[in-house]
Amino acid sequence: MARQRTVPDELIVEAALLLMNRLGPEALTLAEVGGLVGLSAATLLQRFGSKDALKRAALEHAWDQLGETTLTADEGQPETFDGALAIIAALSPSADPASEFDGGLLLLREDLRDPVLRARGIAWLETLALALGRRITHEPSQRRKLGRLMVNQWQGAQIWWAFNRKGAAQDAIAADLREWYAALNLPR
Repeated sequence: MARQRTVPDELIVEAALLLMNRLGPEALTLAEVGGLVGLSAATLLQRFGSKDALKRAALEHAWDQLGETTLTADEGQPETFDGALAIIAALSPSADPASEFDGGLLLLREDLRDPVLRARGIAWLETLALALGRRITHEPSQRRKLGRLMVNQWQGAQIWWAFNRKGAAQDAIAADLREWYAALNLPR
């Protein structure tokens, strides 16, 4: 008779993700994650097969969470530019954006190395671009393009805020996006 699992896999992948966010993907060890969830490294090896499989599961979990957050934000915001800004705010770190941003870049590198995770990123970009594009223009043929450009502007604004760290991240990024939107000079 198999023993009942006292620690669900989801809790383990969340602990792995937290560890990688805080210390980088290289810090991920089965022993370290096991210490966070109260299981032995051998137990984690039995469940996931390898450290790389646990890392992949954690990164897949992160994409799942981001997808859910994106859909929820899309459903809850008006079809206006302010609604687009609210979606971006929902997708941005809230507590300490500097440390979350730094850790996120390390995780992004892992996503770029893995073709499955890269495909998840491309699919998410398409979803987000359309959600933002509907709020930027009423012209259906321009929605994907303008939404994608807004994502690019957001990510660029986030990177440059991370360099200078002047003011609150969300305020600085929103100001940059408002300036970008005004420069488009779209009919209102």
